[in-house]
Amino acid sequence: MALVCKGSRRIVVDGTAYRWRLRGRPTYFQGLAWSPCTFAVEHADTPGTTLVVTTDQPHPSNWIGREAEPVLPSAVAAAVRLALREGWTPAAPGSAFHLDEPFGFTPSH
Repeated sequence: MALVCKGSRRIVVDGTAYRWRLRGRPTYFQGLAWSPCTFAVEHADTPGTTLVVTTDQPHPSNWIGREAEPVLPSAVAAAVRLALREGWTPAAPGSAFHLDEPFGFTPSH
């Protein structure tokens, strides 16, 4: 599934261009800080398999005012490098590749 162009950002990691996007509005569970923030990444020129990264932070726009760190381009680049090492092939067609890093996320009660 391709990313929506609106709201996506371009990033170059080790000479390869990607687009990444964080949901502007949190899902219901993210809004209540019951589940962590996620973002998606795809190859900029030949979108194939989308990388879906689950972070260890609440969504920055959560509804309960829980403090959250923004998703920085450096974190996106680190996730892309890790996913590539773990076998993500961004230009190949296929279902989403999930990279879960929710260690340290504590859901709100």
